[in-house]
Amino acid sequence: MPAAPTIVWFRDDLRVGDHPALAAAAERGAPVVCVFVLDEESHGIRPLGGAARWWLHGSLEALRADLEALGTDLVLRRGPAGRVIRSLVDETGADAVFWNRRYGGPEREVDTELKSGLGDDGLEVKSFDANLLFEPWTIRTGQGTPYSVFTPFWRACLSAPEPRHPLAVPDAIDAYVPDVASDDLASWHLLPTRPDWAAGLRETWTPGSAAAHDRLAEFLDERLGDYDAARDRPAAVDATSRLSPHLRWGEISPFEVWHAVRERRAGAGGGRGAGSGGEATSRARFLAELGWREFAWHVLFHAPDLATRNWRAEFDAFPWPRLHPTALRAWEEGRTGVPLVDAGMRELWRTGSMHNRVRMVTASFLTKNLLIDWRRGEQWFWDTLVDADAASNPFNWQWVAGSGADAAPYFRVFNPLLQAKKFDPRGDYVRRWVPEADGDDYPEPIVDLGESRAAALAGYQSVKAAMGAARAATPS
Repeated sequence: MPAAPTIVWFRDDLRVGDHPALAAAAERGAPVVCVFVLDEESHGIRPLGGAARWWLHGSLEALRADLEALGTDLVLRRGPAGRVIRSLVDETGADAVFWNRRYGGPEREVDTELKSGLGDDGLEVKSFDANLLFEPWTIRTGQGTPYSVFTPFWRACLSAPEPRHPLAVPDAIDAYVPDVASDDLASWHLLPTRPDWAAGLRETWTPGSAAAHDRLAEFLDERLGDYDAARDRPAAVDATSRLSPHLRWGEISPFEVWHAVRERRAGAGGGRGAGSGGEATSRARFLAELGWREFAWHVLFHAPDLATRNWRAEFDAFPWPRLHPTALRAWEEGRTGVPLVDAGMRELWRTGSMHNRVRMVTASFLTKNLLIDWRRGEQWFWDTLVDADAASNPFNWQWVAGSGADAAPYFRVFNPLLQAKKFDPRGDYVRRWVPEADGDDYPEPIVDLGESRAAALAGYQSVKAAMGAARAATPS
């Protein structure tokens, strides 16, 4: 009889380096069964959007190749994860199941129930920290509550013990014999067929851990020094790291990124600002972007319904007008008559991504000029972004809408004309995505920016009134 194997359950950690669960399994000395479960059936698990499904297909192909190089294979199964993992335990006689932790509410429920049940059956079940620099229960205010504002949150993170160093790729993995039945990846139909809308995604991205590390190395060597100065200019495509989808799928860990950036030294490359105070500022700014990702996950950990409910309950009082589907469709298709908004939405459809500055502008336009509920925009981004995850996507939408974790949530309205003048002054970004913007055929804006801004601010008075009522009802 073959030795009892260890099951390593891959989730949003599709890599072999700095993978604590895989490393721990390899150290046990027993055969290892590596499995990925496509779970869109467990209660509360959100089905992936179209762009995410495209990325997942490529990422699983890359992970399988990486595992084969270590001497094992990747088993693919589909269904409710708790049931699938239990079935795999029965098939293989596994005596241990390892995974890296997840932080969404429904995912934690699945993991907790499975960990308890398998433990009761006598299995060794372990979870590991792999996808966040700081566990959500370790960063708290002086009163022991979660942070609600980013700046003090990040200050607390930087005052905490430094994140652990990345783990090496195992030298080899002892494969379990006999072979374990696996789904054919093609049978999952993750790739679009008719129509095949993914041409732009294929031109823009290469999923997989190797591509992630190549992208990080290139960014550190060539663009880090200019990051602080150039990151808000959407025409400067190469100014940012473009690591977000790789981080979302765990093809590279935040620990790997953190320490690669921290280990940069003056004169060690980094673009025109290398060796100067500019690179130090850029390093700090870039790490703060990792911190923003952390903050989103910490907020989700404490507010699992972030994608469906206002984080600020008083925002429930905002009087969203009746949805105008024509306006929503014009926004989705980049036909609003506002050049920067249209450019961003067309970039999103073509590439599965959008420059962060333009994401804020397009989200502000939807919620504060078109007065459409942020949840409509969040769902569109969920379906079209390759980097949409359960934390950052709703967190950022709520931040822009004013209902989320923000020190000054109600009065921020991004004027898309002023934003274009400041961050795309020569019009290069708009010209790339909306070449007709300067022509006579380009339509007038579908809404007056000034009037709609005033209407949004008037609507916020309802929110302020709700806040005042809540404070009055709270005992002093």
